Amino acid sequence: MPSKVRIFQQPKNAMQSGQANAQEWVLEFEPSEPRRADPLMGWIGSADTQAQVRLKFDSRDEAVAYAEKKGLNYGVELPQVRKFRPKAYADNFKNNRPENWSH
Repeated sequence: MPSKVRIFQQPKNAMQSGQANAQEWVLEFEPSEPRRADPLMGWIGSADTQAQVRLKFDSRDEAVAYAEKKGLNYGVELPQVRKFRPKAYADNFKNNRPENWSH
């Protein structure tokens, strides 16, 4: 049975305003067995080594071509469209602000 993979574009890091690494596409294997706690150390893990593999591609087409070439069942998750509203610091001091000045 061929492995199941998902192809997606990573979301932007919430801690930074930049778009670094947000344009690349990731191919990630879905786990084939559930994770369990190790009885000795208590760490969570499994014997599934494919769960550790994350392949990065420059475009969605490259990731799909790789999955098809290797005979993998894949699902593509399209990214949500970001709405960008430009703001300026000077807007805080406009006379016609919609809300009252708070401080």
